[in-house]
Amino acid sequence: MEQQTVTLSPSAAARVAAIASKQGKPAILRLAVEGGGCSGFQYKFGLADAPDADDSVAETDGVKLLVDSVSLDLVQGCVVDFVESLGGAAFRVENPNAAAGCGCGSSFSV
Repeated sequence: MEQQTVTLSPSAAARVAAIASKQGKPAILRLAVEGGGCSGFQYKFGLADAPDADDSVAETDGVKLLVDSVSLDLVQGCVVDFVESLGGAAFRVENPNAAAGCGCGSSFSV
């Protein structure tokens, strides 16, 4: 396993495990960065069946977080968290590389 450059918080790991269990899938979350969103880049989350050869893999409480090599430069040092508030519940990326973000919290610029 590569050095952990992206971290999955315990609350995010618990949420991924619950979602994966309901869907009968392995507890593996993929984080990717795509062009778009209000600020230039946006985060994309999805369950994965297995890591790809070029993935960076981090593990928390038995749950894996995968990031492809292209996205890794944009999210290096990030923490993926799961937060619940009056506005709803969502995965949130705390990205030290982001120079700016948007009000919705799902896009950023560098």
